Amino acid sequence: MTRTLSRQISRITSQLRLITMAATQTQTQTKREGNISDSFISLSGGAAPPLPLRFLELKKTLVSGREDQVVNSWNRLLAELKRENKAIIEKGPQIIPSINFSDLDADLTKLRRELEKRGVAVIRGVLPEDEARSFKHQIEEYVRQNPQTKAFPPDDPQVYELYWSAPQLRARAHPNLLRVQAALMKLWHKSDPESAISLSQPLSYADRLRIRQPGDATFALGPHVDGGSVERWELNGYGLGGVYKKIFEGSWEDYDPWDASTRVTAVMDNYNGLGACSMFRMFQGWLSMSTTRPFEGTLMVNPAVKLSTTYMLLRPFFRPIKDVYRASPDEYLAAENWEFAGSEMTSELQGASPGHGQEFNTILHPHLDLDNTMVHVPPIRPGDYVVWHCDTIHAVDKVHTGTTDSSVLYIPVCPVTELNARYLVRQRNAFLGGTPGPDFPGGRGEADHVNRQTESSLRSYATAEGLRAFGFEKLVQTTTDTSGAKDVTTLANEILGF
Repeated sequence: MTRTLSRQISRITSQLRLITMAATQTQTQTKREGNISDSFISLSGGAAPPLPLRFLELKKTLVSGREDQVVNSWNRLLAELKRENKAIIEKGPQIIPSINFSDLDADLTKLRRELEKRGVAVIRGVLPEDEARSFKHQIEEYVRQNPQTKAFPPDDPQVYELYWSAPQLRARAHPNLLRVQAALMKLWHKSDPESAISLSQPLSYADRLRIRQPGDATFALGPHVDGGSVERWELNGYGLGGVYKKIFEGSWEDYDPWDASTRVTAVMDNYNGLGACSMFRMFQGWLSMSTTRPFEGTLMVNPAVKLSTTYMLLRPFFRPIKDVYRASPDEYLAAENWEFAGSEMTSELQGASPGHGQEFNTILHPHLDLDNTMVHVPPIRPGDYVVWHCDTIHAVDKVHTGTTDSSVLYIPVCPVTELNARYLVRQRNAFLGGTPGPDFPGGRGEADHVNRQTESSLRSYATAEGLRAFGFEKLVQTTTDTSGAKDVTTLANEILGF
C-alpha cells in the first residue's frame, strides 16, 4: 500500500509539474521562417540602411562632458593596438591557448591570464573521437530521413536549421561537456558578490550545426560579433548593466570583459532579429565532429578581446582627417590623422544594424588590421571543444580548401540568471513541440521530423545534471553560492515550474 501511495503521489507531482510548466510558457515562436543568412547583412545580400538620428543623440549622450578623456583614451588605444597586432601576426594560431580535458583544472589555472587576454581557447579531447565522429553520421542520416530540413544555402546545404537531433542533445547533455562549461564559467567573476547570477551550473542553449563541404565559398561569414549590434551602445541594451561604462568614460584600461555582474541585466536583442541572441552566453563555442586544419572551413578569431571591443565601441566617435585615398597606409592609421567627430558626428555605428549581428571589415575598422589579425584556430580533431568570449570577433574561412568536411555542433556556455531561466522555459517548450529555439527563425522546424528526440529520449541518456541544464529537473544550490546566486537559483526554479 505504501508503494502504491508513493507511486500515486509521484504521478500527481509529475502532472502538477507539467501543468505549471504549461502555465509559465510564453509564446515560443514569434519569428518568421528563415536561415542563418537573415542574421547578417553581408550574408543576406542586402545593404544596411542609415541609422535613425536617435543614434546620433545617443552617441552624444554617451560621451557628454567626457570628450577630452575619450580622445586621450582613443590615442592610448591606437598605440596599444599597434603593439598587440604585431604580436598576433607573429604568433598566428599558436597564440590561442590549448587545454587538455584530462588536465582541465590544472591547465585552466596555468593558462588563465592568457585565456583572459585572448578570449578564446581550445579544450582538447572533451569527447572521445569515435563518439564525436559518429555524431556527424547520425545527423546525415537524420537529414536523409527528413529531406524537408531547412539549411543555408538551400541548394547546397552547409548550415542546417536543426536544433533537436539526437547528437545535438547528447552533446549538450554530455557530462564531460557540462564539466568543461562549469569550469569555464569560473573564469568570470562578480564585481558585486550579490549579483543575481549563479556560476555553479550551466544552462543549455539550442543552436544550429554546420557540415561544411570542401570547396564551399557560400558560408563565407566574415568578421563579426554576435549578441546584438546597436544594443552595445544603447542605454536600454548593454547600458542597462553598464557593461561598457568605463570605455565611454575614457578609461578603457579599467574595463573588465570578465565581470559577470554588469551582464546580468543587459539586453542583447531589442529588435527580435532572426538569430539574435537573447540569452546571456558567456562563451560561444562549438564541438568538433571532424578533423580540420587552418583554411579548411574552420574558425578564425581576433585574439585580443578587450582591445577589439574597445575599438568597436569608440570607432563611431572618430573620423580620419585625410581619407584612405589621400594618405599612405601608415599616415592614414596614425593617431594624428584621426579626430573626434564633434559637430560632424553622424548616427553611424560602423558595422551595426538593428536586428543583425555586429560586422567588421578593414574599411570600417582599419586599426584592427583584420586581414592579418584574424588568425585560425589550430588543427582540431573530433571531440575538441572551441570556445570564445561573447565579445570576441570571429569569422569562418572564406573558402574551404580542404578535402574533407568541416563539421561542428554550436554549443555555448550559459549561466543561471533570471533572463536565461525565462528563455529556458520558452526553449523547453520549443523542444517539446519540435520547433526552432525562440531566438531563431520560426516555422514548424523539426515538428514533423522522423526520429525527432522527445523528453523521454532525453531522459534515457541525460544525467540529472544534463536534465537540469535543459530545464527538466530542479536546479540545485551549492555550498559556495553567494546569497545572490542562491536567490536567483530559487527564482529560476520558480520560473521553470519547480
